[in-house]
Amino acid sequence: MSGGEDGNINAVEAHHRTPSEAWIELMAGNARFVEASSSHPNQDAARRTSLLSQQHPFVMIFGCSDSRLAAEIIFDLGLGDAFVVRTAGHVIDNTALGSLEYGVEYLEVPLIIVLGHDSCGAVTATKDAVATGKMPAGFVRDLVERITPSVLASLRKDQNSSVNDMVEEHVKQTAARLVENSPIIANAVARQRTAVVGLTYRLDDGTADLVYSNGSIHQ
Repeated sequence: MSGGEDGNINAVEAHHRTPSEAWIELMAGNARFVEASSSHPNQDAARRTSLLSQQHPFVMIFGCSDSRLAAEIIFDLGLGDAFVVRTAGHVIDNTALGSLEYGVEYLEVPLIIVLGHDSCGAVTATKDAVATGKMPAGFVRDLVERITPSVLASLRKDQNSSVNDMVEEHVKQTAARLVENSPIIANAVARQRTAVVGLTYRLDDGTADLVYSNGSIHQ
């Protein structure tokens, strides 16, 4: 997928992708990134112009704010391809949930990705807080409190859980909570208009691994 005339066509047609088509395209982009063969699509002036009055992203990415997790880069995406929401530890609050509902309700995005990564600082801080009983100061405490259920669930499964085990559990719980907490997202998934997928990203090789799915996608 490239800019120019094709970029203009894609800006319109992305709106009509199925969850499965969106999933296949997303993972093809990650494969290119892993192989160091990124095509850097939809990043030229023609693509920019085609998006002046409309946007039809084919994926929403709700990911951690970590600087090593640049969503458009690791999935080889361009302008107009992804609607991105990021918080530390991909913690859900009302603003994040409202942003995702906007993407489903108004942009009809067919795929929601919850994106975690190994060595997550927010999850590490929560693991430490659970172990020591000492909570961090300021609003970081709010992050830790929201991640704590995932850390405790991981420890119940295995008292020797690593931070990366906890990240995976947190991705699963976050993805499930999106559907549980939002009737708008739940309705879109039930109608097979949207799928919710959880991925964990490996910092060492750039691979995004599937750990959760709710909706119709093909692996």
